[in-house]
Amino acid sequence: MEHKFKPEQMTKKYFTPWVIVLAAIALNGLAFLAMRFFFGIGSVTNLNNQFPWGIWIGLDVGAGVALAAGGFTTAALGHIMHRDKYEVIIRPALLTAMLGYTFVAMGVFVDIGRWYYIWHPLIMWNGNSALFEVGICVMIYVSVLYIEFLPIVTERFIGRVNLPGFLNRFNLLVDGLLRKLDRGLDKTMFIFIIAGVVLSCLHQSSLGTLMIIAGPKMHPLWQTPVLPLLFLLSAFSVGFPMVIMESITASKSFGLKPETDVLSSLSKFVAPLLGIYLAFKIGDMFIRETFVYLAEFNSTTILFGIELVVGVIIPLRMFLSEEVRNSVPGLYIASMLVIFGVVMNRFNNFVTAYNPPYATESYFPSIGEISVTLGFVALEILIYRLFVKIFPIISVPLKNVGLKAKYAIRGGLK
Repeated sequence: MEHKFKPEQMTKKYFTPWVIVLAAIALNGLAFLAMRFFFGIGSVTNLNNQFPWGIWIGLDVGAGVALAAGGFTTAALGHIMHRDKYEVIIRPALLTAMLGYTFVAMGVFVDIGRWYYIWHPLIMWNGNSALFEVGICVMIYVSVLYIEFLPIVTERFIGRVNLPGFLNRFNLLVDGLLRKLDRGLDKTMFIFIIAGVVLSCLHQSSLGTLMIIAGPKMHPLWQTPVLPLLFLLSAFSVGFPMVIMESITASKSFGLKPETDVLSSLSKFVAPLLGIYLAFKIGDMFIRETFVYLAEFNSTTILFGIELVVGVIIPLRMFLSEEVRNSVPGLYIASMLVIFGVVMNRFNNFVTAYNPPYATESYFPSIGEISVTLGFVALEILIYRLFVKIFPIISVPLKNVGLKAKYAIRGGLK
């Protein structure tokens, strides 16, 4: 079967007004991050002994891990299930997952009070700890994602190695090493793809286990023994919408036509996944009879309602509509609602629902916490834009791949 698309480097200029705005947000976040390391975590955050975690865990880690699920869901669909038509979205999804998990690891790093002990789980194993399982799986999966990205690197530089100055004598040696690496990866990549899917399922569910341990400190609307399953199902549900949103955004940013046929076909998987998640969510609520708490009209029940209605029920109805699935704006809005719902779910689980019984004050994120979180998001977008200009990641129609694109590949960033 002949493919209609081919991954190419993007030639559009890097700096735009929006990129400058994102750079300012990133620099602001990095400034607060520097304060956190120089003056301690208490100088930047509103965390305390009663509320030891906030949005850095709830959003940067909890939501970040879920939103990076597009990597393993598309890998399972394209490579394991051999749905070749989805090859065009696998590379962007892989890059998004790789950057997403990198920033998740950074989120954990900055949230730890004694950040210089982050290496401890590598040496001090505790098989009874849910957090240990999450940490080990995330560390291994980050490594797997970078290994999965290596074939894109070899494709970019094989036959184009041109080291500067006296280093050019090593051009042939480096090119030969890249070719050997590419051949080795071609024979073993299936191992890393399968490992990535398995590892993702493990730590996505184990994040829910963390909140089970919180016990009565969590509101009954979210505290449930099936929380690991709900976390895993919600990650499956948001994987494809995240890929759809990213693909449409990248296409608009670089002046490309969205791959409507592929995205429309991909969107057919979303409604069944959302339906399964909603069935377990509602079923669990009725089995435990926690629906009685919905009679209480307060901020907690309002946030629960927004999470369920806006983030699950409305996009579920939208993805069931053929008209929405064939519309780029419809796909974008429906996908954004699913993403919003999962982000709200993680925020609710880690922040809204968590309330120590003897707390003397409430938690609200500081300007520093918000700035670091927004800075991470902005920095991730900026790095994504840089990568797609250096490496062949985003697919373009074959008819648009001409002499200009070939020169762009050789020239790199301009």
